Amino acid sequence: MAVEDFIIPDGLYYTKEHQWVKVDGGLAVVGITDYGQHQLGDVVYAELPEEGQQIEAGDKLASLESIKAAIDVFSPLTGEITSVNTDLKEEPSLINTDPYGDGWIAEIKMSDPTELEDLMTAEDYRAYIEELEEED
Repeated sequence: MAVEDFIIPDGLYYTKEHQWVKVDGGLAVVGITDYGQHQLGDVVYAELPEEGQQIEAGDKLASLESIKAAIDVFSPLTGEITSVNTDLKEEPSLINTDPYGDGWIAEIKMSDPTELEDLMTAEDYRAYIEELEEED
């Protein structure tokens, strides 16, 4: 598939682990990118973090199981989890059908917004996907 086949919204931050981060003030919503959910396949189970939990960048944020694989989702940022998408417990497939909307995973109150500088822009992420697709 070509990069153009994947939805990569501008204005978000991205990780090499195929997560997106949407920043609103001091809060950051985290989810799996369209490319990431496509690689994973149909998500059938989501293990989510607890609200109020402190998390460090690189710590396990969630676990997802699909028909193809089970993966851990790591937090791109340090902070406190202020909200969790409990809809994913009943309907984990939201990650596939609406990765940037109803399929979000958690909201983090950032303790160090400078960590965003380590993440990719949409343009950087598109280039990264192109490299991955060329390797396949």
